[in-house]
Amino acid sequence: MLQDGKLFIGASRNPDDSINKPEYLDLKFGNRHGLITGATGTGKTVTLQILAEAFSDAGVPVFCSDIKGDLSGIAAMGEPKDFLLKRAEQIGLSPYDFQEFPVIFWDLYGEKGHRVRTTIAEMGPLLLARLMNATEAQEGVLNIAFKIADEGGLPLLDLKDLQAMLNYMGEHASEISNQFGFVSKSSVGSLQRGLLVLEQQGAEHFFGEPALKITDIMRVTNDGRGAISVLAADKLMMNPRLYATFLLWLLSELFEELPEVGDPDKPKLVFFFDEAHLLFTDAPKVLIERVEQVVRLIRSKGVGVYFVTQNPLDVPETVLAQLGNRVQHALRAYTPREQKAVKTAADTFRPNPAFDCATVITTLGTGEALVSTLEGKGAPSMVERTLIRPPASRLGPVTDEERKKVIAVSPVAEMYDEDFDRESAYEILAGRAKQAADQEAAKRQAEEKQQQQGDDDSAAGRWTLPGFGNDRNDDADPAPRKRTSGYQRETVVEAAMKSVARTVASQVGRALVRGILGSLRR
Repeated sequence: MLQDGKLFIGASRNPDDSINKPEYLDLKFGNRHGLITGATGTGKTVTLQILAEAFSDAGVPVFCSDIKGDLSGIAAMGEPKDFLLKRAEQIGLSPYDFQEFPVIFWDLYGEKGHRVRTTIAEMGPLLLARLMNATEAQEGVLNIAFKIADEGGLPLLDLKDLQAMLNYMGEHASEISNQFGFVSKSSVGSLQRGLLVLEQQGAEHFFGEPALKITDIMRVTNDGRGAISVLAADKLMMNPRLYATFLLWLLSELFEELPEVGDPDKPKLVFFFDEAHLLFTDAPKVLIERVEQVVRLIRSKGVGVYFVTQNPLDVPETVLAQLGNRVQHALRAYTPREQKAVKTAADTFRPNPAFDCATVITTLGTGEALVSTLEGKGAPSMVERTLIRPPASRLGPVTDEERKKVIAVSPVAEMYDEDFDRESAYEILAGRAKQAADQEAAKRQAEEKQQQQGDDDSAAGRWTLPGFGNDRNDDADPAPRKRTSGYQRETVVEAAMKSVARTVASQVGRALVRGILGSLRR
């Protein structure tokens, strides 16, 4: 698979179906990004699998998502099935050895792998706005919330931290508007409803600590192979926006944390973004520009990004232009949009005079693809009709028992499996609110005691007649009295403390009700 710094992809065929030559991906161009496209059932997942295997054997860590569950087989030894042996013979793959690869399973829900978390603060207002499908005005409110938290030393770690901040902003929108710009209560209310939806969709599993360390998806084993991080995404795909936002956050973290390395001999990490159309569907222009910027610049940090999707039209042209290594499986051309996709895919390849790309794309068989990779000084190679090599690992999913064994011996075992809720914005503001409430109660008690003493002194120095309205009725409540001190407008800090106190009380009440009804959740 690895020959002279190249990854073996398969063998190209001549127009008469005879084998032409082996096709490789040059390892030094692995960070120039790539695209794997094709209709359902044409072999995209197997192509992803064989590339992940090849990068791993070359000592390059890999991160990929497992949408259907069948990619998990990369952790198990391959099996000598007839059609795999036949393909190996066709392309001259000899010896065709089977092996298992070093895999770390991850899962946002902690069911099929180690927990993956980040904090609200690390997610940032832009990606959080995308996750909540926020409007421009609502995104502005989120930016103000983050600024207040940063200036006040209030860590935003999980959903309840952000909820407490939004409650304060909603109740004191006018004061905040004077300092930071207009904040409408309707925008705050919409964000609060958005948080409720996120919680119901399971996003609370994603926000919290311990947060994922980038170094834990960039591990290399003792024998020099790159670890393959596989994210279980079958359940996560029920919330496509959370899936896409998580992968984009991870890509952004890599971009922000990794140092510049220029053009290394091999990538530091290869990142496969499966179902890539979810990233760009209904995405605002500013987010697409951010993705374009990250893809353009992350190459110099040694990270290769490979988008996997059904249709090349799913990826914006500005991003598509930066993807140097391409594997195009079969496309259907029944509708006008599909016909346009075929033409777009054909036009992006360097032409081969031996065949017409647009015609061949619609006639490719399963496990066959048009392949063009960067070569020489970085120029794309002539497109070739290629039989993709069979995988060395298992073609199909691992069993539950096999998955548990892999998780048990993982290098990150028990590092991410338990929640850790340290003191953050919610707890800090709750403590301040309680202290302020105690001080206010003590002050009020002292005033009442002083007033009571004055009333007693006054009563002792006067005489009364029964029935003339001056009798003291100790059993009746005293009439309301105006405070002796002058009125002062409460400060923003005092208002925040009172607001958070109400928030804490209401959340505790809801938790108790849920407990009584038998549906209390963590």
